[in-house]
Amino acid sequence: MVYKRHNKSRYRSGLEMNVALFLKDKQKKVRYEALKIEWEDLRYRTYTPDFVLDNGIIIETKGFFDTEDRYKHIEIKKQHPELDIRFVFSNVRNKLYKGSKTTYEDWCEQKGFLCAHRIIPQKWLTSKGNEIKLQVIPLKTPRKDLIT
Repeated sequence: MVYKRHNKSRYRSGLEMNVALFLKDKQKKVRYEALKIEWEDLRYRTYTPDFVLDNGIIIETKGFFDTEDRYKHIEIKKQHPELDIRFVFSNVRNKLYKGSKTTYEDWCEQKGFLCAHRIIPQKWLTSKGNEIKLQVIPLKTPRKDLIT
């Protein structure tokens, strides 16, 4: 019988691990999944971004960027326009789906997100961002599921 070994790394992907290693020498602290952002569509939800830089810029790493993720990020941007969420893709030239002419990079440009290929650009590390307290960022509107 063959037993599968579980990944003992605290990161969910090789891309996340590589970004964490890159940030180790460039940031005061690597903040991995240290923030929760409340958002709502038909249900109340929370989103946990992958990294928060020292300057308050939020980094989401993605290998595969499916329809659900794209929808989620559009809604979060509408509900929390003050947040600076940026993407690091394992390949910015990947297509949204088979047969699509739109790449991940094209989608980000159309929707107003910044993105990078595999590594965080130095400019993102040194640019001024909004300071974020590492806590749950609540919805600005009352939760619909709590209204009686």
